[in-house]
Formats: sequence, C-alpha cells, structure tokens
Amino acid sequence: MGFFDGLRPGRAMDFAAGAAATNAIELTKRHPMVSLTKQGAATGNLRVNLSWQMRTSDLIGKKRGGGGLLRHPFKLFQPEEVQAHTQSMVNVDLDLGCLYELADGTKGVVQPLGNFFGSLNSPPYVKGSGDDRFGSGTGETLYVNLDHRESIKRLLVFVYIYDQTPAFDRTHAKITLYPSNGPRIEIDLDERQPQARSCAVVLLENVKDELLVRREVKFVYGFQAELDRLYGWGLQWGRGYKSKVG
Repeated sequence: MGFFDGLRPGRAMDFAAGAAATNAIELTKRHPMVSLTKQGAATGNLRVNLSWQMRTSDLIGKKRGGGGLLRHPFKLFQPEEVQAHTQSMVNVDLDLGCLYELADGTKGVVQPLGNFFGSLNSPPYVKGSGDDRFGSGTGETLYVNLDHRESIKRLLVFVYIYDQTPAFDRTHAKITLYPSNGPRIEIDLDERQPQARSCAVVLLENVKDELLVRREVKFVYGFQAELDRLYGWGLQWGRGYKSKVG
C-alpha cells in the first residue's frame, strides 16, 4: 500500500492552500499535503532549509529560581527571551538529511555525516549545502533538481540531533521548502518529544507524474537506521562520527 493509497475522494481539505498574507503554505496535521505539480512548482531547483532557535534559558541556565526571584519578583511575569540562530549556540547541532529512492531503484542518503553531499546535476539530483555546526543565519540547506523529477521516486527529508546536544523540545526547528515558483512551504517541528533524536519531517513522492509533498513529523528515539526501518528503505548503516573542528 502506497503512502497516498489511503486518500479518498472528498478529502480535498487535506491539501493546503497558500496564504496570501504570508505567501506561505503551512503543512499541519489537518492539512498535511500539497501538490507541487498543481502549484506549477515542479521544475527548477527546490530549496529545503532547516533553521532553528533556542530559548536563552536553555543556553545559560534558568535565572528565575532562588534569590533571583526574591531580588526581582516581577521577572516571574516577564516573557522568556528568544535568542536567534547565532554563533554562540555551539551546543546545538541539528543536521539536515535526505533519504532518496530513484525510479531505477537506486537508494541512498544525502547528509553531512560521512560527507554524503550528493549531486545536483547527476544522480541522486539532491545536494546538501554542508554542515552548519555553529548556527549561521542560513542554517542548513538541501537542493533538489526537479528538472529530473521523472528520475525521482521518493525523498524523505529528516533532521537528527548529533551527540551531546539538546532535545527537540528545546529547539524551535522549522523546515521550509522554497519551490522555483509559488509560495514557500513550512513545517514546524513543534511537537514535544524530549527524548527523540531524529525526525522524519517531509516526504516528497512522485505519484503518477505528480509531485506530492506530505508532512510527516514522525519522531524516533534512534538515528537514521530507525528512520530507514520505519519507511522501508533497506540501507545498511554504521556508526558515524564528525571530525573535530580546529
């Protein structure tokens, strides 16, 4: 049974429409799917960006306990500061990856770990921008060459947390898809899963020559091998490590 075999006539509400005010489509549990083909966005380079933020309290510790509240009682009612994705967040290391399956049966992964950066103009037609360990303003990005869409069967975009970093519930992670035409597509990783290490975020699948984008947001407690088992990719996985930054 395919991922979209469960769709029935009359479930058109599952397909999200663009919001004129923000020029964005937000994929949610109620509206988890959009057709790039019907949006006229199934050509050119699709840019997939991962960005995140951290609450200041997660970086420097809680400042509202003990004597701090006694000296400044009204701070209890002040909202928490949100610190943007900046270079000071060296303890945050979210990585963006993509499992791919091509029409000829070729399978693999594009991800920073192992330096599997892919290729844009040759198979798998997916390329990663590199590993952002320190939180630059642009985050991490994957590029998908949709001019070769007939060669792509399915792509699963996922995010994983490298060792010794905070959990997903302490980040404000978001995946944004920027098609060559039409509104951007946003998926928030806003579900509370404090022990999860990986998340399957969005599935792009070629179904009868139509490119469909579906929100997944499925958290797992393991890494890529567990996502592989969940979606039946069938790859062989080994433990990987990052080189130290000088």
